[in-house]
Amino acid sequence: MFSYSVEEFSEAEKGILSAYVTDIDGPVFALTNLDESVKGALFARYSRSPKSLRRLFIDEFAGSIIPEDGAGSNQGIGTGRAKVLYDRVFNEYGDDSVAQLGGVHLACEQVSNILTKLLERGRMMSYLEQSTRYISYDVRLSNGQYRYYRDAAVLGSPLGGHYVAAMDFAFVQYSSLIPKIESFLASKYPQAPDDPDPAYRRSIKAKALDLLRGLLPVATLSNVGIYGSGQAFEALILRLRASALPEANTYAELMLQQLRKVIPSFLTRLDRPDRGGVWQTYLRDTRERTRAIAERIFENHALQVTQPATMAQVGPGGPTSLSTNLRPGQYDLEGNEVKLIHFDSNGEDKVLQEILFEHSNLSIESARSLLLQMTEDERAELMAAYVGSRKDRRHKPGRAFEATQYVFEVVSDYGAFRDLQRHRLLTIEWQSITGELGFYMPDEITEAGLSAEYVQVIERERELYEMMSGDFPLQAQYALPLASRIRYVISMNAREAMHLIELRSMPQGHISYRKIAIRMFELIREVANHKLIAQSMQFVQTESEGLGRMASERKRL
Repeated sequence: MFSYSVEEFSEAEKGILSAYVTDIDGPVFALTNLDESVKGALFARYSRSPKSLRRLFIDEFAGSIIPEDGAGSNQGIGTGRAKVLYDRVFNEYGDDSVAQLGGVHLACEQVSNILTKLLERGRMMSYLEQSTRYISYDVRLSNGQYRYYRDAAVLGSPLGGHYVAAMDFAFVQYSSLIPKIESFLASKYPQAPDDPDPAYRRSIKAKALDLLRGLLPVATLSNVGIYGSGQAFEALILRLRASALPEANTYAELMLQQLRKVIPSFLTRLDRPDRGGVWQTYLRDTRERTRAIAERIFENHALQVTQPATMAQVGPGGPTSLSTNLRPGQYDLEGNEVKLIHFDSNGEDKVLQEILFEHSNLSIESARSLLLQMTEDERAELMAAYVGSRKDRRHKPGRAFEATQYVFEVVSDYGAFRDLQRHRLLTIEWQSITGELGFYMPDEITEAGLSAEYVQVIERERELYEMMSGDFPLQAQYALPLASRIRYVISMNAREAMHLIELRSMPQGHISYRKIAIRMFELIREVANHKLIAQSMQFVQTESEGLGRMASERKRL
């Protein structure tokens, strides 16, 4: 059993903690009876404090939130105090990571099947959607209407009556066919003697609903349960607000009203013109401009689209391995190595193809044919429109950038690895750390004349590792320093590459992973020759700064 240190608390402190943590002594515990904003603020402060979470809570948070009626009350913090605490940490430690630390379960009911897909588009959330396999849609709503979405503009137009009649007819037919299909299935699949009645009936019902599901219109209403962080809900509301679908705009405001009752501080950026306003404008303008340019391209080349093109015609060859084309030492970055070992030589073509597909009614084959006919200027213009005018690194192009992949083999110090490994949208595989690949020593250590002391610690740790590796091969890894180099492979699409490279090249980042990110950018641009994709990464920062975090620290003042 792991031997951990038990922290000492006074009886009064224990009384306070008992209302807010599930365990006072052990190393693992959960927070209870606290507002989501407080949890986010507490965890954010936790990341920059040497204190344990319970000690941090007692020392810096409890005094602001414990009600006057006595320690240990489980009333928790009100939203007013939570906002003050959250805003303090929000401004001090950065908004993105803090906004990930509080979550909400949100129910969205009576949404169309078009909107369900918009709601479920984000990766960083969890969803449950009402099934069409186990629930019959012949039951009407409490107002007597069938379960389909009624758009106000449509109902108010001359088409309103036709819309309702057609929708009602579909549901009437669906409802009337259910017992008929069930009867047919019962005769085709008679109940076996050992089949329990409830199981048999449910199986027949599910099969019947499966067969009839195609009759339900896309307007059919569904219920969606969503769990996500404040940051994820913020991104979702931004997308819904920027959508051209009125239903999406309506639900964005309905969701925001309810979320503000639970996590108000997490959503303040949505109202700021320089953040939420600019972001929504970016999403909307980019979509509209891309569609306009795509339509012009269709007009210029529509008559020439005849035979479907294969991807082999669009670009020279398929996925490419570079492992045999690298010059020794070419990727040596002061202790780090970055190799682009696999990429798609047709990657930019695939991205452009997806853009054309999204903004047209073309088949994917026809989009490829059209791509063959486009000039370089048209390709660049279409890509630029899709990327849009990015005012901030958080403004990212859409899912078309996921059409191409990059695989990098990296050797870096373990410290850089642990930072890059936390990126959620990439696939990463790594080897055990052994110390055989050497270690990383920053230039400043040498410049400061401290290399001897630095190496002395490294060697002592290496000696311990060697001593342990025989009897404790797994535990021996604990002995190695974070400066030890480790080999790993990162696979990611262009959209995630943009996020990682722009974020990790920022001056306030660690120099070790900054160099890796910058080299990845160079390899995408120069070796993969994906110059349009590289040009879209407008916030890659290659300049070095002495005190990289200085600009960020100034903002705190």
